[in-house]
Amino acid sequence: MSEAAETEKPKKKGKWTRRAFIGAGVLAGGALVVGVAVRPGNPTDEMKKRLAKGEGEELINAWVKIAADNKVTAIVPHVEMGQGSQSTLAQMLADEMDADWEKVEMLESPATARYASGAIGREFLAPTLEVPKILEPTVEGSFLKIADMMDLQITGGSFSIRGTGQRDMRTAGAAARQMLIAAAAEEWGVPAEEITTARSMLSHKASGKSATYGEFAAAAAAQSLPVRPKRKAVGEFKLMGKPMPRKDIPSKVDGTAIFGIDAKVEGMKYAAVKAPPVVGSTVEKIDANAAKTMPGVLQILNMGDFVAVIADGYWQAQQALGKVQATYSKSEGQSLDQDAIFKRYSDALDEAGSDGGDTEISEGDAVEAFAGAAKKVTAEYKVPFLAHATMEPMNCTVSVKDGKCEVWIGTQAPLRIRRAVAESLGLGEDDVTLNNAFLGGGFGRRSEVDHAIMAARLAKAAGYPVKLIWSREEDTAQDFYRPSSTSRFEAGLDEKGRVVSWNNIHTHLFDPQEAPTVPYYAIPNQLVRKVDVPMHLRFGPWRSVDHSQQAWFIESFVDEVAEAAGKDPLVLRRELLEGSPRHLAVLNKAAKMAGWGSEMPGGHGRGIALVPSFGSIVAEVAEVDMTGEKPKVSKVFCCADVGFAMNPDAVKAQMESAIVYGMTAALYGEITIKDGAVQQSNFHDYQMLRMNEMPEVEVALINGDAERLGGAGEPGLPPVAPAVTNAIFAATGKRVRELPLSKMNWA
Repeated sequence: MSEAAETEKPKKKGKWTRRAFIGAGVLAGGALVVGVAVRPGNPTDEMKKRLAKGEGEELINAWVKIAADNKVTAIVPHVEMGQGSQSTLAQMLADEMDADWEKVEMLESPATARYASGAIGREFLAPTLEVPKILEPTVEGSFLKIADMMDLQITGGSFSIRGTGQRDMRTAGAAARQMLIAAAAEEWGVPAEEITTARSMLSHKASGKSATYGEFAAAAAAQSLPVRPKRKAVGEFKLMGKPMPRKDIPSKVDGTAIFGIDAKVEGMKYAAVKAPPVVGSTVEKIDANAAKTMPGVLQILNMGDFVAVIADGYWQAQQALGKVQATYSKSEGQSLDQDAIFKRYSDALDEAGSDGGDTEISEGDAVEAFAGAAKKVTAEYKVPFLAHATMEPMNCTVSVKDGKCEVWIGTQAPLRIRRAVAESLGLGEDDVTLNNAFLGGGFGRRSEVDHAIMAARLAKAAGYPVKLIWSREEDTAQDFYRPSSTSRFEAGLDEKGRVVSWNNIHTHLFDPQEAPTVPYYAIPNQLVRKVDVPMHLRFGPWRSVDHSQQAWFIESFVDEVAEAAGKDPLVLRRELLEGSPRHLAVLNKAAKMAGWGSEMPGGHGRGIALVPSFGSIVAEVAEVDMTGEKPKVSKVFCCADVGFAMNPDAVKAQMESAIVYGMTAALYGEITIKDGAVQQSNFHDYQMLRMNEMPEVEVALINGDAERLGGAGEPGLPPVAPAVTNAIFAATGKRVRELPLSKMNWA
């Protein structure tokens, strides 16, 4: 699932203290809660209602709870949308605690600023920042404040494990273990260094004493608070780095897992909605005569920016909505179609020329080096708009009563949703309670707030709880799309076939900023630029964000440069990676897995691509069969260096998942515009990869740095499209410069 770029202005907060600390509080009945990097003085009344319901309990914004029955609960501030991060976060905490994995449970944290992630803010804004130990509490407090201001409780950008896991969960587990040992040392009258821990037990060999963590939970809370607890070295890991079973899988297998769409609230009714087909238009008037007498219909509402039917059941609401006739206002976007959009891109690139536009990176003199090159290579690539097509339809259930609001949803951004709902209803944020559930796919789409605002407005207007469910057609037509884009390249080669110049200009750049750049390739003269082209559609984060486009542009062009140089694509990449040994190791491993260089049958080809993204490096080799009516990807070999795989099975699953998503886009993904409106509506014309089209996938991991982790949810996607299209060229000699592949004539 990818992270949304926060563009709204930070809201003002109350006075805060710069120093952050690790705190602990006692829960009645012998439970201990440990919090990490928490500002002192935070109110916790709302936390007690959700996490500590016993009389006299005290809770301090915590990550871990130890109960008297020796159950350890990891309180996780990230959502579960199939990626397995909640389990891995709990695994990291449990390992540092020496907790018994069989007795570890997970609890998703409430949607409150007390769980805004300073760790993700720091990882995103200053991942390499090192400060003296004495300043570390102040720095952590500063990033926590930034996260608070930005409502940064979000799951995306492949940050959960490398951000919250590495900085918060491990630290919380280490702190809890240290406090438990200190409590036992006092009680038993023995040196703390003589006490050992294992499987949620404390032991002192010399005296023969032992006890469960639960027995010392209350006493541990009274210990001094370690600001920088000692964390384990790699050689001490017992759970981290191992393929531990995920905690969310059993409920998903037996059907008891609760997703957002499963919400049930007493007295709720169902809503179906339809917004104007062109973004920027409004609903001028409606004719509801044919719909209002249909069975189960309760209300038909013109909300200005959309039409809604509320009924006793969703099917009744959706059927009635189809009978409502709406008239829409005109808007600027109505003049645009697909050809006109790409014409805008072409005109903007023409105007920028060889050195115009906004410079993203400039090293040496790429223009002069290209002019003097012995051989010149140029190419232009295009990619379309893409929708997210989450399997669980977009939905939200809201109840508004007596100046309070309660929301049931599956969202990647709980705090952002809470704030948006509060603002739409004119309420304070503390008047909105959000209940988050499992997500049936996110990919960035569920970091947006539009559907939640709709549901809140409808619940307020109706006077009773409303469950809003978007139809697949509405979701396809009203998505926050991955932008379409055009990219142009010029490369110059010297007499020996070495790349001496790299000049690229492309339309749009959203996130991350480094996506179009190639600092790992040893090219002395590099110039990368962009031009922004106004567009009426709504854009949003799509899995791997701009890497999904830029990787295809870059790695396709690298293959074209290799062809011009008369070199094998693998050989050229090895030459370009002469100063990047970590990248080279990943590339070589993927090539070896695929048997690169071995003979293939006629009409078959191999393609390779290497893409660093989200702190990880991934290389993929695709094998393609071109003997049929259309391309068939038969095998994909993937090698990933994520720094250190905290749960190897989870990382491999994410690589496989990303390959499926990326292949789907490369083969079929395309949103087209006519008269300003999206033409696609459902899976018949926005096709997904089918089971019979799934290639054999082999994933290998390279473990290295356990202190600098990379992401896993997104880095597997960017290399697959260029690996596939490069394989097609190897098999057919046809160069692909526009996606999706379904547009091409393969006869």
